[in-house]
Amino acid sequence: MKIWMEEETGVGPDRLIQLEKAADLAAAGEGLDPQDLSLSLTLVSPEEIRELNREHRQVDQVTDVLSFPLYEGAEEIREDIKAGIGAEIDGAGEILLGDVIICEEKIRAQAEEFGHTEEREMLYLFTHSVLHLLGHDHMEEEEKGRMREAEEGVMDALGVPRRTDEITDMIED
Repeated sequence: MKIWMEEETGVGPDRLIQLEKAADLAAAGEGLDPQDLSLSLTLVSPEEIRELNREHRQVDQVTDVLSFPLYEGAEEIREDIKAGIGAEIDGAGEILLGDVIICEEKIRAQAEEFGHTEEREMLYLFTHSVLHLLGHDHMEEEEKGRMREAEEGVMDALGVPRRTDEITDMIED
């Protein structure tokens, strides 16, 4: 999956490859070909994400990640792919799923709070957001369970388990 972002974001090539793999796995998990898809990623300050959160969700607080999907779900995405509709960004012809906005400062704070690396926190938040772009949600318990399962599948496939018990097991081995 193509990830569009400003060059000065500070996301290095190794991290970008890992993010692309996460997005590819999430898309494939929905039966979509990642090569047909793209998304926008923006890293912002706490002030910027608070303003976006206030403006779009009417929640006046800093959050870690916001997702702005352009589709309701994977079926709608499949329909546009089948119809040959693409975003035509720079002639690429991918379907643009939407925007992922992540607060870098929250990544650092949460990584420290949860006792893991900033890279792992970034990967988890990004995966979570990509799943929102693909139509997942966590408002109802059943939806939440499906979304957590999809998150865990991506993180496990990348060798970075989401579940705390697995992280503990890996450290002890």
